[in-house]
This record gives sequence, C-alpha cells and structure tokens, in this order.
Amino acid sequence: MDIVTQGIIGALAAQAIADEKNTKRATWIGFIAGLPADADILIASQSDPLLTLDFHRQFSHSLLFIPIGGLIIAAFLWLIFKNRISFTQLFYYSLAGYATSGLLDACTSYGTQLLWPFTNQRIAWSIISVFDPLFSLTLILALVLGWRKITPRFSQVGWLFVFGYLLFGLNQQANATAVINSLAAQRGHKIDRIVVKPTMGNLLLWRGVYQSDDKYYITAVRVSPLTQPLYYAGDSIKTFDFKKDLKKWPEDSILVKDVYRFNHFSDGYIAKHPENPNVIGDIRYSMLPFDSTPIWGITLRDNHAYSHVPFKNDRSQVSQAMKIFPSMLAGTWDKWEKL
Repeated sequence: MDIVTQGIIGALAAQAIADEKNTKRATWIGFIAGLPADADILIASQSDPLLTLDFHRQFSHSLLFIPIGGLIIAAFLWLIFKNRISFTQLFYYSLAGYATSGLLDACTSYGTQLLWPFTNQRIAWSIISVFDPLFSLTLILALVLGWRKITPRFSQVGWLFVFGYLLFGLNQQANATAVINSLAAQRGHKIDRIVVKPTMGNLLLWRGVYQSDDKYYITAVRVSPLTQPLYYAGDSIKTFDFKKDLKKWPEDSILVKDVYRFNHFSDGYIAKHPENPNVIGDIRYSMLPFDSTPIWGITLRDNHAYSHVPFKNDRSQVSQAMKIFPSMLAGTWDKWEKL
C-alpha cells in the first residue's frame, strides 16, 4: 500500500490493543512502526537497477521478521518514550504496527515475500489497489475518532471495516474472474494461468490477463453489486520466448540472468513491448486496463551482454488514460460490452 496508509494501518493496530491511558501514545507508536518495512526501497545500486526489485518487499516484509522489526523499532522509540511507558507495552504497540506491513502489501498485486527465507515466492492476493482513497479515508476517520475520544472502540470498528473491505475486494475479484473465464470459453481458449487485479484507487474496474498457449489476452472488466458486469476485450500479445528471444546472448551472461530475475519479479508475466522489441515489460501493469503497453520494463542492449540491464518506466500513456479511465470507472464508456 502507499506509505501513508501503511502508517495509518499500523496506528490502527496499536490503538486497537491500547488501554485508554496509552491510546494516544500507542497511535503514534503504531504509525511510526507501520512505516520502516518499506525502507527496503532504499536498497539500490547504480550499476544494478534490478537490485531494488530483488529486495523490495523481501525480508522486511517477511512474517518471520515481524518480531525482529518490532523489537528494533521499540528500541529506537524507547529513547523517546522511556519515561512515559514501559518497554513491554512499547514493544507490543511496535509489534502490532509493524506486523501489518507485509500482510497488507500481500493483499495488493505487487508481490510480497511473506515466507522468506523459506521461499522467495512473491505472494500477491490482488484484492485491493496499492492506493485506494475510500479505504484510506475511512481508516483515517476511525483513527481520529479513537484519538479524540481516547478509546480503542473506533479503531476496533475500523478493523471490522478493513476485513469487510478486503472481503468485498475478494468477492469483486471472483466476479471479474468469472466474466473473463466466460469470455475465454466463448473464444475456445484454455486458460493456462490468469491474474485479475484491481485498477488504481477502486474495486469496480479490474484488469485481467490470462495466458492461453503462447499468448496473453487482456480484458478490462467492470463489476458492481448494483449493475450488470461490463467488459472490453482488449489487446493480445505473445509471451516471451526465452529460447528464441535470448539466443543472441550467452546463457551465462549478466543480461540473460537479469531477464530471469525480472521474470521472477513479474511472476512470469513478461512480453516484448508492442512498439519496442528491445524492451521487455511486466504485462500485468499498464496505464489502461485493456492495453498491452507495460508501464515498466527492462531494455536489452546488443553489445552489453555482461552489463546489468537498465530498468525504465513508461508514462507515455498518462494523458490518454486520464481521458478514458474516468468514464470506464463510471460505466459510461461507449466501448463497454455486456455479457
């Protein structure tokens, strides 16, 4: 999730277990404790652009690291709170705040190594966007009410909202997936694998990508509890062929190893950029939910087999997305189709 929501969730967790005397202190402690896990984004190398991808949402987000992270934060905050609260209470609040980071991030689509170091599998339940204003603002309201009334009751209600909202996201994902499965059946496609994720800031508009044989098929789906599902069958694009597309580079080259690293980060959903075959993109993400133009990827350079690949972001479709996305979200887009 975005960094502000991470802090809010951490504060809500600590406030929910605090007594009235320590409600305000617990709120600050939980907010601070909800932030440091994402400091792993600072692990970077100028010579190896993919190093950040390797470590972001890795050990600092692991379930095994939670007590260690909570203890580190408690030790740091002890310098501030040592005359106001016991270290045991401080540790509990820090632990509660820190524990939310990995689990909340796993609910998004980016991928979080919750089970590190036992496995480097990136877990992504894809039931909420990395930024969702309705989710965040509701939790801010619960947090502020708990702060002002000096009671954990409102934060506890806030947690009921968290679980309810995530369950709603899970149901919406299931509905969107059912639409895509139906479309694939109409096309005579056997789905080899599929990812269905919410678009930015909402749980109504979803992006679905499924693989059938050697192609990815992308579909935008709008699902609402009050209206009939809408869909738009978007682009299709060939999957990346490792044997064919990497044959010009030695198997032991840094470039080839970086392609496999990027493939792992992208959960295997990679393809050549539709307008630049030297760029390999993560096909799960695009500015528009039906488009095959990835928003990030790596560049393969012919004469740089033993150098790390550059990582680039592509924001060229921002203006187009800003024109189309609102009407897609509202359900008024003229290209929507009904099942």
